[in-house]
Amino acid sequence: MPHETATGTVGKLRPSPSYSFTVRVSLPQRGGEFARVAQVIAEEEATLGAIDWVRVDGDDVVRDVTILCVDSDHSAAVVRAIGALSGVRVDSVSDRTFLVHKGGKIEVNGKLPLKTRDDLSMAYTPGVGRVSMAIYEDPSKAWALTVKGNAVAVVSDGTAVLGLGDIGPAAAMPVMEGKALLFKELAGVDAFPLCLATKDVEQIIDCVKAIAPTFGGINLEDISAPRCFEIERRLQAELPIPVFHDDQHGTAIVVLAALLNALRVIGKRPDEIKAVVVGAGAAGIACTEILLAHGIADIVVCDREGALYRGASFMNPQMAALADRTNPRGSKGAPDDVLPGADLLLGVSAPGSVSYEGVRSMASDAIVFALANPVPEIRPEEIPINVAIMATGRTDYPNQINNVLAFPGVFKGALKVRASAINETMKLAAAQAIADVIPADELHPEYVVPSVFNHRVAESVADAVANAAIASGVARHPR
Repeated sequence: MPHETATGTVGKLRPSPSYSFTVRVSLPQRGGEFARVAQVIAEEEATLGAIDWVRVDGDDVVRDVTILCVDSDHSAAVVRAIGALSGVRVDSVSDRTFLVHKGGKIEVNGKLPLKTRDDLSMAYTPGVGRVSMAIYEDPSKAWALTVKGNAVAVVSDGTAVLGLGDIGPAAAMPVMEGKALLFKELAGVDAFPLCLATKDVEQIIDCVKAIAPTFGGINLEDISAPRCFEIERRLQAELPIPVFHDDQHGTAIVVLAALLNALRVIGKRPDEIKAVVVGAGAAGIACTEILLAHGIADIVVCDREGALYRGASFMNPQMAALADRTNPRGSKGAPDDVLPGADLLLGVSAPGSVSYEGVRSMASDAIVFALANPVPEIRPEEIPINVAIMATGRTDYPNQINNVLAFPGVFKGALKVRASAINETMKLAAAQAIADVIPADELHPEYVVPSVFNHRVAESVADAVANAAIASGVARHPR
Protein backbone atom coordinates (compact mmCIF):
# COMPACT_ATOMS: atom_id res chain seq x y z
CA MET A 1 0.00 0.00 0.00
CA PRO A 2 1.34 3.49 -0.78
CA HIS A 3 1.98 5.75 2.21
CA GLU A 4 -0.12 8.82 2.92
CA THR A 5 2.03 11.86 2.11
CA ALA A 6 1.76 15.63 2.02
CA THR A 7 1.64 15.51 -1.77
CA GLY A 8 -0.49 12.41 -2.27
CA THR A 9 0.69 8.86 -2.84
CA VAL A 10 4.33 7.97 -3.25
CA GLY A 11 5.42 8.54 -6.85
CA LYS A 12 8.44 7.82 -8.99
CA LEU A 13 11.39 10.07 -9.60
CA ARG A 14 10.69 12.72 -12.19
CA PRO A 15 12.32 12.74 -15.63
CA SER A 16 15.17 15.25 -15.65
CA PRO A 17 17.13 17.23 -18.27
CA SER A 18 20.29 15.62 -16.84
CA TYR A 19 19.05 12.36 -18.43
CA SER A 20 17.75 13.82 -21.66
CA PHE A 21 18.65 12.63 -25.12
CA THR A 22 17.77 13.38 -28.73
CA VAL A 23 16.80 10.40 -30.87
CA ARG A 24 16.75 10.73 -34.66
CA VAL A 25 13.92 8.61 -36.06
CA SER A 26 12.77 7.77 -39.59
CA LEU A 27 9.08 6.97 -39.97
CA PRO A 28 6.58 6.70 -42.80
CA GLN A 29 5.32 10.06 -44.07
CA ARG A 30 1.64 9.62 -43.35
CA GLY A 31 -0.84 10.79 -40.76
CA GLY A 32 -0.72 9.32 -37.28
CA GLU A 33 2.78 7.84 -37.48
CA PHE A 34 4.41 10.20 -35.00
CA ALA A 35 1.45 9.72 -32.65
CA ARG A 36 2.62 6.10 -32.26
CA VAL A 37 6.07 7.31 -31.20
CA ALA A 38 4.56 9.80 -28.74
CA GLN A 39 2.33 7.10 -27.28
CA VAL A 40 5.29 4.79 -26.63
CA ILE A 41 7.19 7.62 -24.92
CA ALA A 42 4.16 8.25 -22.69
CA GLU A 43 3.76 4.53 -21.93
CA GLU A 44 7.40 4.39 -20.83
CA GLU A 45 6.68 7.33 -18.45
CA ALA A 46 9.25 9.59 -20.10
CA THR A 47 8.66 13.25 -20.99
CA LEU A 48 8.44 14.34 -24.61
CA GLY A 49 10.37 17.52 -25.33
CA ALA A 50 11.22 19.23 -28.61
CA ILE A 51 10.21 17.69 -31.96
CA ASP A 52 12.31 18.95 -34.88
CA TRP A 53 11.82 18.20 -38.55
CA VAL A 54 15.12 17.20 -40.23
CA ARG A 55 14.33 16.18 -43.80
CA VAL A 56 12.15 14.08 -46.06
CA ASP A 57 13.93 10.92 -47.21
CA GLY A 58 11.92 9.25 -49.98
CA ASP A 59 8.67 8.02 -48.44
CA ASP A 60 9.97 8.63 -44.91
CA VAL A 61 10.26 11.73 -42.77
CA VAL A 62 13.23 12.15 -40.41
CA ARG A 63 12.71 13.90 -37.07
CA ASP A 64 14.85 14.69 -34.03
CA VAL A 65 12.91 13.98 -30.85
CA THR A 66 14.12 15.17 -27.44
CA ILE A 67 13.09 12.99 -24.50
CA LEU A 68 13.64 13.40 -20.74
CA CYS A 69 14.14 10.28 -18.62
CA VAL A 70 14.84 9.29 -15.02
CA ASP A 71 18.20 7.58 -15.52
CA SER A 72 20.36 5.83 -18.12
CA ASP A 73 18.44 2.55 -17.88
CA HIS A 74 15.20 4.41 -18.46
CA SER A 75 16.70 6.13 -21.53
CA ALA A 76 17.78 2.79 -22.99
CA ALA A 77 14.32 1.32 -22.42
CA VAL A 78 12.63 4.21 -24.22
CA VAL A 79 14.94 3.88 -27.24
CA ARG A 80 14.26 0.13 -27.41
CA ALA A 81 10.52 0.73 -27.30
CA ILE A 82 10.67 3.28 -30.13
CA GLY A 83 12.86 0.99 -32.23
CA ALA A 84 10.41 -1.87 -31.78
CA LEU A 85 7.62 0.04 -33.54
CA SER A 86 6.76 -1.32 -36.98
CA GLY A 87 8.07 0.94 -39.77
CA VAL A 88 10.06 3.15 -37.39
CA ARG A 89 13.87 3.22 -37.52
CA VAL A 90 16.15 4.76 -34.89
CA ASP A 91 19.04 6.36 -36.79
CA SER A 92 21.01 7.83 -33.89
CA VAL A 93 20.84 8.68 -30.20
CA SER A 94 22.64 11.74 -28.74
CA ASP A 95 23.00 12.22 -25.00
CA ARG A 96 22.39 15.95 -24.53
CA THR A 97 24.37 16.10 -21.27
CA PHE A 98 27.47 14.62 -22.91
CA LEU A 99 27.13 17.08 -25.79
CA VAL A 100 27.22 19.98 -23.30
CA HIS A 101 30.60 18.75 -22.05
CA LYS A 102 32.16 18.05 -25.45
CA GLY A 103 35.46 19.90 -25.74
CA GLY A 104 35.16 21.18 -22.16
CA LYS A 105 32.93 23.93 -20.80
CA ILE A 106 35.39 26.80 -20.31
CA GLU A 107 38.11 28.62 -22.23
CA VAL A 108 40.57 31.46 -21.73
CA ASN A 109 39.85 34.71 -23.56
CA GLY A 110 42.03 37.80 -23.78
CA LYS A 111 40.68 41.05 -22.34
CA LEU A 112 42.34 43.36 -24.86
CA PRO A 113 43.00 43.32 -28.60
CA LEU A 114 46.36 42.45 -30.12
CA LYS A 115 46.19 44.06 -33.55
CA THR A 116 49.30 46.20 -33.86
CA ARG A 117 52.97 46.19 -32.93
CA ASP A 118 52.19 48.74 -30.23
CA ASP A 119 49.59 46.41 -28.70
CA LEU A 120 52.10 43.57 -28.61
CA SER A 121 54.94 45.66 -27.21
CA MET A 122 52.79 46.77 -24.26
CA ALA A 123 50.99 43.49 -23.54
CA TYR A 124 54.15 41.42 -23.97
CA THR A 125 57.78 42.22 -24.70
CA PRO A 126 59.40 44.59 -24.14
CA GLY A 127 56.86 46.59 -22.11
CA VAL A 128 55.79 43.73 -19.84
CA GLY A 129 59.25 43.69 -18.27
CA ARG A 130 58.60 47.02 -16.58
CA VAL A 131 55.43 45.61 -15.03
CA SER A 132 57.26 42.52 -13.81
CA MET A 133 59.91 44.66 -12.14
CA ALA A 134 57.25 46.80 -10.47
CA ILE A 135 55.76 43.65 -8.93
CA TYR A 136 59.22 42.41 -7.95
CA GLU A 137 59.83 45.64 -6.06
CA ASP A 138 56.35 45.63 -4.49
CA PRO A 139 54.65 42.18 -4.58
CA SER A 140 51.30 43.67 -3.49
CA LYS A 141 51.01 45.22 -6.96
CA ALA A 142 50.27 41.73 -8.34
CA TRP A 143 46.70 42.20 -7.06
CA ALA A 144 46.14 45.11 -9.46
CA LEU A 145 48.51 44.27 -12.32
CA THR A 146 47.74 40.56 -12.86
CA VAL A 147 44.73 38.27 -12.86
CA LYS A 148 45.37 37.50 -9.17
CA GLY A 149 42.86 40.08 -7.93
CA ASN A 150 39.98 38.24 -9.58
CA ALA A 151 41.27 34.66 -9.73
CA VAL A 152 40.38 31.54 -7.76
CA ALA A 153 41.92 28.06 -8.04
CA VAL A 154 39.41 25.21 -7.85
CA VAL A 155 41.53 22.38 -6.44
CA SER A 156 40.53 18.72 -6.16
CA ASP A 157 42.15 15.30 -5.96
CA GLY A 158 38.97 13.58 -7.15
CA THR A 159 38.47 11.50 -4.02
CA ALA A 160 34.93 12.59 -3.09
CA VAL A 161 33.25 13.73 -6.29
CA LEU A 162 29.50 14.37 -5.95
CA GLY A 163 27.99 11.05 -4.86
CA LEU A 164 30.43 9.10 -7.03
CA GLY A 165 33.27 8.78 -4.52
CA ASP A 166 36.95 8.34 -5.39
CA ILE A 167 36.97 8.56 -9.19
CA GLY A 168 40.32 10.31 -9.64
CA PRO A 169 41.51 13.67 -10.95
CA ALA A 170 40.72 13.19 -14.65
CA ALA A 171 37.12 12.16 -13.96
CA ALA A 172 36.78 15.07 -11.53
CA MET A 173 37.60 17.63 -14.23
CA PRO A 174 34.05 18.02 -15.64
CA VAL A 175 32.83 18.96 -12.16
CA MET A 176 35.66 21.44 -11.57
CA GLU A 177 35.11 22.96 -15.03
CA GLY A 178 31.45 23.40 -14.13
CA LYS A 179 32.46 25.12 -10.92
CA ALA A 180 34.70 27.51 -12.85
CA LEU A 181 31.87 28.23 -15.29
CA LEU A 182 29.55 29.15 -12.40
CA PHE A 183 32.15 31.43 -10.83
CA LYS A 184 32.38 33.41 -14.06
CA GLU A 185 28.70 33.38 -14.99
CA LEU A 186 27.32 34.35 -11.59
CA ALA A 187 30.04 36.51 -10.06
CA GLY A 188 32.44 37.48 -12.85
CA VAL A 189 35.29 35.69 -11.05
CA ASP A 190 37.95 33.92 -13.13
CA ALA A 191 38.35 30.39 -11.79
CA PHE A 192 40.73 27.70 -12.97
CA PRO A 193 40.22 23.94 -12.39
CA LEU A 194 43.30 22.19 -11.01
CA CYS A 195 42.93 18.43 -10.47
CA LEU A 196 45.92 16.91 -8.71
CA ALA A 197 47.28 13.40 -9.36
CA THR A 198 48.02 12.71 -5.71
CA LYS A 199 46.06 11.77 -2.59
CA ASP A 200 48.95 12.48 -0.26
CA VAL A 201 48.08 15.23 2.21
CA GLU A 202 51.56 16.74 2.24
CA GLN A 203 51.86 16.71 -1.54
CA ILE A 204 48.47 18.40 -1.95
CA ILE A 205 49.45 21.08 0.56
CA ASP A 206 52.78 21.63 -1.19
CA CYS A 207 51.09 21.83 -4.63
CA VAL A 208 48.58 24.42 -3.50
CA LYS A 209 51.24 26.50 -1.76
CA ALA A 210 53.34 26.38 -4.94
CA ILE A 211 50.57 27.73 -7.19
CA ALA A 212 49.12 30.17 -4.63
CA PRO A 213 50.98 33.30 -5.90
CA THR A 214 48.80 33.22 -9.03
CA PHE A 215 45.49 33.37 -7.15
CA GLY A 216 43.51 35.56 -4.78
CA GLY A 217 41.73 32.58 -3.25
CA ILE A 218 41.72 28.77 -3.12
CA ASN A 219 38.49 26.77 -3.42
CA LEU A 220 39.08 23.20 -2.23
CA GLU A 221 36.58 20.79 -3.74
CA ASP A 222 35.63 17.11 -3.51
CA ILE A 223 38.49 16.03 -1.24
CA SER A 224 37.52 13.15 1.02
CA ALA A 225 37.18 13.37 4.81
CA PRO A 226 38.97 13.35 7.15
CA ARG A 227 41.92 14.40 4.92
CA CYS A 228 40.07 17.54 3.84
CA PHE A 229 40.08 18.90 7.40
CA GLU A 230 43.86 18.71 7.74
CA ILE A 231 44.48 20.08 4.24
CA GLU A 232 42.21 23.07 4.80
CA ARG A 233 43.52 23.77 8.31
CA ARG A 234 47.15 23.72 7.21
CA LEU A 235 46.61 25.83 4.11
CA GLN A 236 44.60 28.40 6.04
CA ALA A 237 47.47 28.70 8.49
CA GLU A 238 50.23 28.84 5.88
CA LEU A 239 48.77 30.97 3.07
CA PRO A 240 47.96 34.71 3.11
CA ILE A 241 44.84 34.25 0.94
CA PRO A 242 41.43 32.69 1.66
CA VAL A 243 41.25 28.89 1.59
CA PHE A 244 37.67 27.63 1.57
CA HIS A 245 36.55 23.99 1.35
CA ASP A 246 33.23 24.43 -0.40
CA ASP A 247 31.86 20.97 0.39
CA GLN A 248 31.98 21.99 4.04
CA HIS A 249 31.32 25.69 4.25
CA GLY A 250 29.37 26.39 1.06
CA THR A 251 26.88 23.71 2.04
CA ALA A 252 26.69 25.03 5.60
CA ILE A 253 26.06 28.61 4.48
CA VAL A 254 23.15 27.69 2.20
CA VAL A 255 21.67 25.27 4.75
CA LEU A 256 21.62 28.04 7.35
CA ALA A 257 20.09 30.48 4.87
CA ALA A 258 17.29 28.04 4.05
CA LEU A 259 16.75 27.28 7.73
CA LEU A 260 16.52 30.96 8.68
CA ASN A 261 13.63 31.38 6.26
CA ALA A 262 12.03 28.00 7.04
CA LEU A 263 11.86 28.87 10.73
CA ARG A 264 10.21 32.19 9.85
CA VAL A 265 7.58 30.34 7.83
CA ILE A 266 6.67 27.84 10.58
CA GLY A 267 7.09 30.29 13.46
CA LYS A 268 9.76 28.47 15.47
CA ARG A 269 12.94 29.86 17.03
CA PRO A 270 16.42 28.33 16.65
CA ASP A 271 16.86 27.90 20.40
CA GLU A 272 13.66 25.83 20.75
CA ILE A 273 14.14 23.23 18.02
CA LYS A 274 15.69 19.77 18.01
CA ALA A 275 17.81 18.92 14.96
CA VAL A 276 19.05 15.60 13.62
CA VAL A 277 21.96 15.69 11.16
CA VAL A 278 22.38 12.49 9.16
CA GLY A 279 25.94 12.34 7.83
CA ALA A 280 29.11 13.08 9.76
CA GLY A 281 31.46 13.76 6.86
CA ALA A 282 32.82 17.12 5.78
CA ALA A 283 29.42 18.67 5.00
CA GLY A 284 27.70 17.21 8.05
CA ILE A 285 30.32 18.49 10.46
CA ALA A 286 30.43 21.98 8.91
CA CYS A 287 26.63 22.24 8.87
CA THR A 288 26.49 21.22 12.51
CA GLU A 289 29.09 23.85 13.40
CA ILE A 290 27.13 26.64 11.73
CA LEU A 291 23.87 25.48 13.36
CA LEU A 292 25.59 25.54 16.77
CA ALA A 293 26.95 29.03 16.01
CA HIS A 294 23.40 30.15 15.23
CA GLY A 295 22.12 29.06 18.62
CA ILE A 296 20.69 25.58 17.96
CA ALA A 297 21.92 23.61 20.96
CA ASP A 298 19.86 20.41 20.68
CA ILE A 299 21.53 18.57 17.80
CA VAL A 300 22.13 14.85 17.30
CA VAL A 301 24.60 13.93 14.56
CA CYS A 302 24.49 10.45 13.02
CA ASP A 303 27.21 8.60 11.15
CA ARG A 304 26.67 5.27 9.36
CA GLU A 305 27.50 3.64 12.71
CA GLY A 306 24.72 5.58 14.43
CA ALA A 307 24.39 8.66 16.63
CA LEU A 308 27.58 10.34 17.80
CA TYR A 309 27.79 10.42 21.57
CA ARG A 310 30.57 11.14 24.01
CA GLY A 311 32.88 8.12 24.30
CA ALA A 312 31.63 6.24 21.20
CA SER A 313 34.39 3.99 19.88
CA PHE A 314 33.76 4.46 16.14
CA MET A 315 34.47 8.21 15.97
CA ASN A 316 37.44 9.97 14.37
CA PRO A 317 38.87 13.07 16.10
CA GLN A 318 36.55 15.47 14.26
CA MET A 319 33.50 13.43 15.23
CA ALA A 320 34.69 13.15 18.84
CA ALA A 321 35.10 16.92 19.08
CA LEU A 322 31.57 17.34 17.74
CA ALA A 323 30.12 14.74 20.12
CA ASP A 324 31.43 16.79 23.06
CA ARG A 325 29.18 19.70 22.01
CA THR A 326 26.08 17.90 20.70
CA ASN A 327 23.63 15.14 21.67
CA PRO A 328 22.82 16.54 25.14
CA ARG A 329 20.76 13.47 26.11
CA GLY A 330 23.39 10.95 24.98
CA SER A 331 20.98 9.35 22.47
CA LYS A 332 22.17 6.22 20.66
CA GLY A 333 21.01 4.29 17.62
CA ALA A 334 20.25 4.80 13.94
CA PRO A 335 18.74 8.02 12.55
CA ASP A 336 15.21 6.63 12.80
CA ASP A 337 15.84 5.96 16.50
CA VAL A 338 16.71 9.59 17.29
CA LEU A 339 14.22 11.33 14.97
CA PRO A 340 11.10 11.20 17.23
CA GLY A 341 10.12 14.75 18.15
CA ALA A 342 12.79 16.38 15.97
CA ASP A 343 11.92 19.67 14.25
CA LEU A 344 14.71 19.54 11.65
CA LEU A 345 16.16 16.64 9.68
CA LEU A 346 19.28 17.58 7.74
CA GLY A 347 20.45 14.78 5.46
CA VAL A 348 23.95 14.95 3.98
CA SER A 349 24.45 11.23 3.56
CA ALA A 350 22.88 8.73 1.15
CA PRO A 351 19.51 7.60 -0.22
CA GLY A 352 17.42 5.56 2.19
CA SER A 353 19.28 6.63 5.34
CA VAL A 354 15.94 7.57 6.91
CA SER A 355 12.55 5.94 6.52
CA TYR A 356 9.02 7.23 6.06
CA GLU A 357 8.22 6.01 9.58
CA GLY A 358 11.22 7.83 11.03
CA VAL A 359 10.21 11.12 9.41
CA ARG A 360 6.59 10.54 10.46
CA SER A 361 7.78 10.46 14.08
CA MET A 362 9.16 14.00 13.86
CA ALA A 363 7.36 16.99 15.35
CA SER A 364 4.47 18.72 13.62
CA ASP A 365 5.51 21.35 11.07
CA ALA A 366 8.78 19.51 10.62
CA ILE A 367 11.55 20.73 8.29
CA VAL A 368 13.32 18.16 6.11
CA PHE A 369 16.46 19.05 4.15
CA ALA A 370 17.38 15.88 2.24
CA LEU A 371 20.51 16.85 0.32
CA ALA A 372 21.97 13.57 -0.97
CA ASN A 373 22.43 13.83 -4.73
CA PRO A 374 21.16 12.73 -7.15
CA VAL A 375 18.74 10.70 -4.98
CA PRO A 376 17.84 12.34 -1.64
CA GLU A 377 17.64 10.51 1.67
CA ILE A 378 13.85 10.63 1.35
CA ARG A 379 12.12 11.90 -1.79
CA PRO A 380 9.62 14.77 -1.71
CA GLU A 381 6.95 12.36 -3.00
CA GLU A 382 7.46 10.24 0.12
CA ILE A 383 7.21 12.83 2.87
CA PRO A 384 4.47 12.35 5.48
CA ILE A 385 1.88 15.01 6.25
CA ASN A 386 3.69 16.34 9.35
CA VAL A 387 6.45 17.78 7.15
CA ALA A 388 5.80 21.48 6.52
CA ILE A 389 8.91 22.33 4.50
CA MET A 390 10.99 20.08 2.25
CA ALA A 391 14.23 20.91 0.46
CA THR A 392 16.64 18.87 -1.63
CA GLY A 393 19.79 19.45 -3.65
CA ARG A 394 17.99 18.83 -6.94
CA THR A 395 16.99 21.38 -9.56
CA ASP A 396 13.68 19.67 -10.35
CA TYR A 397 12.08 20.19 -6.92
CA PRO A 398 11.26 23.40 -5.01
CA ASN A 399 13.77 24.71 -2.45
CA GLN A 400 17.04 23.61 -4.03
CA ILE A 401 19.85 23.90 -1.48
CA ASN A 402 22.86 24.31 -3.73
CA ASN A 403 26.35 25.61 -2.95
CA VAL A 404 26.18 27.77 -6.06
CA LEU A 405 24.14 30.22 -3.98
CA ALA A 406 27.20 30.75 -1.77
CA PHE A 407 30.63 30.26 -3.27
CA PRO A 408 30.57 32.77 -6.18
CA GLY A 409 29.50 35.64 -3.95
CA VAL A 410 31.66 34.57 -1.01
CA PHE A 411 34.82 34.67 -3.10
CA LYS A 412 33.78 37.81 -4.97
CA GLY A 413 33.33 39.60 -1.66
CA ALA A 414 36.64 38.30 -0.31
CA LEU A 415 38.48 39.36 -3.46
CA LYS A 416 36.89 42.83 -3.41
CA VAL A 417 38.70 43.65 -0.18
CA ARG A 418 41.70 41.34 -0.67
CA ALA A 419 40.71 39.35 2.41
CA SER A 420 43.36 37.16 4.01
CA ALA A 421 40.77 34.58 5.11
CA ILE A 422 37.09 33.63 5.00
CA ASN A 423 36.10 33.53 8.66
CA GLU A 424 32.95 32.59 10.58
CA THR A 425 31.70 36.20 10.60
CA MET A 426 31.82 36.26 6.80
CA LYS A 427 30.06 32.89 6.51
CA LEU A 428 27.22 33.95 8.80
CA ALA A 429 26.89 37.20 6.86
CA ALA A 430 26.68 35.23 3.61
CA ALA A 431 23.90 33.03 4.99
CA GLN A 432 21.87 36.02 6.15
CA ALA A 433 22.35 37.73 2.78
CA ILE A 434 21.05 34.69 0.90
CA ALA A 435 18.03 34.45 3.20
CA ASP A 436 17.28 38.17 2.84
CA VAL A 437 17.06 37.99 -0.94
CA ILE A 438 13.52 36.65 -0.45
CA PRO A 439 11.21 39.41 0.87
CA ALA A 440 9.14 38.47 3.91
CA ASP A 441 5.88 38.73 1.97
CA GLU A 442 7.12 36.21 -0.60
CA LEU A 443 8.23 33.49 1.83
CA HIS A 444 6.36 30.24 1.33
CA PRO A 445 6.92 26.56 2.26
CA GLU A 446 8.09 25.96 -1.32
CA TYR A 447 10.15 29.16 -1.48
CA VAL A 448 12.53 29.44 1.47
CA VAL A 449 15.72 29.61 -0.58
CA PRO A 450 16.32 31.74 -3.68
CA SER A 451 16.69 30.28 -7.14
CA VAL A 452 20.23 29.45 -8.22
CA PHE A 453 19.50 31.59 -11.29
CA ASN A 454 18.78 34.71 -9.25
CA HIS A 455 21.76 36.93 -10.06
CA ARG A 456 20.98 39.22 -7.12
CA VAL A 457 22.20 36.49 -4.78
CA ALA A 458 25.89 36.69 -5.71
CA GLU A 459 25.93 40.49 -5.51
CA SER A 460 24.15 40.51 -2.15
CA VAL A 461 26.47 37.86 -0.74
CA ALA A 462 29.56 39.64 -2.07
CA ASP A 463 28.57 42.92 -0.42
CA ALA A 464 27.77 41.23 2.90
CA VAL A 465 31.00 39.22 2.88
CA ALA A 466 33.14 42.25 2.01
CA ASN A 467 31.56 44.26 4.83
CA ALA A 468 32.03 41.37 7.27
CA ALA A 469 35.68 41.02 6.24
CA ILE A 470 36.25 44.71 6.97
CA ALA A 471 34.41 44.50 10.30
CA SER A 472 36.32 41.39 11.40
CA GLY A 473 39.74 42.76 10.45
CA VAL A 474 40.76 40.43 7.62
CA ALA A 475 40.35 42.93 4.77
CA ARG A 476 43.57 44.39 3.36
CA HIS A 477 42.05 46.84 0.91
CA PRO A 478 39.11 49.26 1.30
CA ARG A 479 36.17 48.77 -1.03
